[in-house]
Amino acid sequence: MNMQALVALSGGATVAIIIGAAIVLLIIIVIAMYNKLVRLRQSCKESWSDIDTELQRRHDLIPNLIETVKGYATHEKSVLEEVTNLRNQAVADKDKGPAERAKVEDQLGKAAGGLVATFEAYPDLKANQNFLQLQTELGETETRIARARRFYNANVRDFSNGVQMFPSSIIAGMGGFKDGEFEFFKADDSAREAVKVDFGS
Repeated sequence: MNMQALVALSGGATVAIIIGAAIVLLIIIVIAMYNKLVRLRQSCKESWSDIDTELQRRHDLIPNLIETVKGYATHEKSVLEEVTNLRNQAVADKDKGPAERAKVEDQLGKAAGGLVATFEAYPDLKANQNFLQLQTELGETETRIARARRFYNANVRDFSNGVQMFPSSIIAGMGGFKDGEFEFFKADDSAREAVKVDFGS
């Protein structure tokens, strides 16, 4: 074998090695993008579970709060009934999507906040340790719900970006990842209004 044939063979081997390395690199990139989308999907599901856990905590606290209040403020029956009905509706909507649940959950949060604010006018109730503890727990739960919503929405945004942006959009299309697979948890317009408390009556 002469020198020219050897150089031609080593040049061909070099090209084959470069092409092989490029293919391996492309496969690694595709696998990494796919795994990232799977990880983002799982993060969305996990963060939705965190919201669900905090909402369940709120649902469990509200009946105890209502029972504590009943003995002190029997003439506030309409307020108690509204909160009870919203709580029952929220529990019934447990398996619905984020957008549908957000509506009733925001109304429930607003009504529960109004319930606590309304009963601040009752000195005996304000001194009740059980009421104070429930009020504190409800406030902490609302903070945790807000934090969990922000975390969930950030995960949904990241997942949506991964599905829409090139080149991961190609992998998303082939892997069955869809934009809109997860909905943002948005506040209902009525929940943006400030709680109105009237101590005049």
